Amino acid sequence: MRRRAFLGALAAAAQPAPRPNVILAMADDQGWGDTGYKGHATLRTPALDDMAARGVRFDRFYSGAPVCSPTRGSCLTGRHPFRYGIFFANADNGEGPSKYALPAREITLAEVLRERGYSTGHFGKWHLGDFAGEKKSSPADNGFDHYFSTVRKTSTLDPTGYWRDGERVSPDPRGDDSTAMLDRALPFLKAAVGRRQPFFAVLWFHTPHLPVVGSAELRARFAGHAPQRQHYWAALTALDQQMGRLRRELRSMGAANDTMLWYCSDNGPEGDRLDEKSPGSAGPWRGRKRSLFEGGIRVPGLLEWPARFPKPKTISAACSTSDYLPTILSALGVPAPKRPLDGIDLMPVLDGRRRKRERPIPFETIGDTRGSPKMAWVEDRYKLLTNLEPSGDLLYDLDADPAETVNLADREPARVRSMRQALGEWRESCGRSRDGADG
Repeated sequence: MRRRAFLGALAAAAQPAPRPNVILAMADDQGWGDTGYKGHATLRTPALDDMAARGVRFDRFYSGAPVCSPTRGSCLTGRHPFRYGIFFANADNGEGPSKYALPAREITLAEVLRERGYSTGHFGKWHLGDFAGEKKSSPADNGFDHYFSTVRKTSTLDPTGYWRDGERVSPDPRGDDSTAMLDRALPFLKAAVGRRQPFFAVLWFHTPHLPVVGSAELRARFAGHAPQRQHYWAALTALDQQMGRLRRELRSMGAANDTMLWYCSDNGPEGDRLDEKSPGSAGPWRGRKRSLFEGGIRVPGLLEWPARFPKPKTISAACSTSDYLPTILSALGVPAPKRPLDGIDLMPVLDGRRRKRERPIPFETIGDTRGSPKMAWVEDRYKLLTNLEPSGDLLYDLDADPAETVNLADREPARVRSMRQALGEWRESCGRSRDGADG
């Protein structure tokens, strides 16, 4: 269905009964192992640990891509970034223009929820287009009523480059960036609650993306460790503190019970290996940011929604950031856009009606992949990595070999052929989407 017709039909339809608040919180380059609840030896993340203990913990949650800009688009559209032409991370050096912009024809979660009466706000890193100029595609252009956001990366201490609703912020915020974000997001949430209006808030933290800088107070907790580790863990500690602050404020507002609070990372940790200069942990998984091995795309994943899931549960099925849109719309009783979606409705998995994912998760990327092929087809059990060339395919049984150490491609040629064919057909579908076939 064409974008304008779909949104117009939503506006004309009767309001559905359930209208829970929705928050999408996301870290930037936080590895799968960079939490206390995953057993980190040094870092403590009590707020995230408490979310994992009380809510829904996804033990196999995937970012939509191995780098940030494509994943961010998947969160808002339910579609793989190769459908809308954001192939890699946007230019992030200096003040140059972005390379990619989210096309106006895409239907975003913010647009759909705004048509259903939600107050919509974006806070933190945008990275899906510029706020002015040739590549303009700001939060305001994609369904957000308000934003306090940066086009691209910024320092995690004394950040620069923030815009508020179309105007450059001056003076720049001082202190911890995660705190500055929450300082602006909380009044937005409180105002919506005061109006008895449901809200949709996107909180995209810059932590722990480079340049990652921690405060002296929090670095002191990690004295004796290498300086970059001190900064990295201090910045993540600050992020965790702000997640704790957010949860406390939601309870104080009386909004926590019926708020869907999602949390994940946009990709795996930076660096070629775990060391003093690259302290992010991918846990036991192979690969890191930019790679399609598990360590590049398998990230922390949490959901807290006490009204719907009052008891803790762990989900072992494969889930993805592309699942946000169809899952949230399903929970609200809102029809999903009638166009190709790569995400699925996770409500049957969350409710316990289904144990495994019903459709594969596709991946494609460009650039330096740190040794992995550039495409992947992830089923609940098997994962194919390929360049769709005559040789070089990798097939892994993730149930038996989640660390991706034993290549089964030569042992299971029929499975490889089938998965390659499905991947090729999906790529053709993405090409049609980029050409405008979806409206």
